[in-house]
Amino acid sequence: MNDTDVLVIGAGPTGLALTASLHARGIRALVVDRLPAGANTSRAAAVNARSLEVLEELDVSRRLVKAGLTAPRFTMRQGAQVLIAVDFSGLPTPYPYTLMISQAETERLLEERLNELGGSVIRPKELSGVSQDATGVTAVFEDGDRIRASYLVGADGMHSTVRSQAGIGFGGGEFAESFALADVRVAGAAPVDEVILFYGNEGLNVLAPLPSGVFRIVAPAGDVPQVPTKKFVQDLLDNRGFGPGRTVVTEVLWGSRFRIQHRVADRYRSGRLVLAGDAAHVHSPAGGQGMNLGITDAVALAGTLTEILQGGSDEALDIYSATQRARAQEVLKLTGRLTKVSTLPRQLRPVRNSVMRVSAHVPAVRRQLAWRLSGLVYR
Repeated sequence: MNDTDVLVIGAGPTGLALTASLHARGIRALVVDRLPAGANTSRAAAVNARSLEVLEELDVSRRLVKAGLTAPRFTMRQGAQVLIAVDFSGLPTPYPYTLMISQAETERLLEERLNELGGSVIRPKELSGVSQDATGVTAVFEDGDRIRASYLVGADGMHSTVRSQAGIGFGGGEFAESFALADVRVAGAAPVDEVILFYGNEGLNVLAPLPSGVFRIVAPAGDVPQVPTKKFVQDLLDNRGFGPGRTVVTEVLWGSRFRIQHRVADRYRSGRLVLAGDAAHVHSPAGGQGMNLGITDAVALAGTLTEILQGGSDEALDIYSATQRARAQEVLKLTGRLTKVSTLPRQLRPVRNSVMRVSAHVPAVRRQLAWRLSGLVYR
C-alpha cells in the first residue's frame, strides 16, 4: 500500500491550497517543502475575486478578507491624471475588489487551515529523484527518505525538480529589463483603496496598498540595485508617481531586484506526475495574476485527483492539463501585453497614453479589463 494517495512537492500557496483541498475531500495527502518555515522570499500581494470564490469551500476566503485590505479600483495614471479607471465594485461576485495581502500571510492562513484538517507541512525536505510505475510514484529525498504515492504533484516553483524529472519542457523567455520591488511606508499621496499603475514618460511604476500602512512598489529600471535603497525608491515615486515630493518614503521594509520570465510547461502531466502553479507557468506580475492562477490550478486539480482516486478514469488529468494550460496561455498573453505596453521606448510613451485616454471612454474596454483582472472570466 502506498504511503499516501497524493504527494505534493512545494508548500507555497498552490501546494498548500491543493493539500488542504484534498484533506477536505477525504483524500490522504502529504506536502513537503525544501525550505525552513518562513524562508520563502517570493512576495505576491494580490488575491483576486475568482481565487476568493474557489477558496470558499476551504473556509479560507473569510480569513483572508479579514486579514487583508480591499481595493475596489485599479487605475492607470500619468501623474495625478487618470488614463483608465477599472472599477470592480459592479462585478457579480461576493468579492468585488482586489484583496491586498502579503504572500506570507496568505500562506500562513492556508497552512493554518491545513493543520485544522489534520495535515501539516514536512520541512525542510528536498526532493532528489522520482520514479513511477503502473501503481504509483516513488519520491527519493536528499536525506535518504522515500515516500510512495499514487500521484505526485510538482508545485515546486519555476525551477521545478518535478518538471525536470518528468522531462517536461518549459518554453518561453525573459524580458530584458530588471525590476525593482520594495515594500515601504510613505507619507503624502497614496490611496489605500486603489492599485495604481503609473505610465509616466520616465517609465512604469506600481503603487499598491497593503495592510498596516505598507505600500508595494514595482518598477522596471536599468540600474536597479540588488536591494533597493530609500533614495532609489524615492526617485521612482518622484519621477514615476504623483510628482516630486507628493509621496514621501519614510521607511523601506523589504526589497529586491528580479527579472521577469514568461514560460508555460509543454504539458501539465507525465503519467502520474502532475504540475501546478509556478512549476507549470510563470509570467509578468502585471495584473497580479500569477499566484491566483496557481490557486485555481490547485482547487481544480484537487477535484480531479479526488474523482480519479474514487474510481474515475485518470484521463481526467488530461482534461485538467488542457484546461489549465489554455488559461495559463491566456494569462501569459494578457500579462505580456501589459508589460510590453509598460516598457515601450520613451518616444512612444506619449502616444500610448493618448490611446489609453481614448480607450477609457469605451465601457467595453473597462468591463473586459475588470473581468480579466478579477479572474472571473475563467469561471
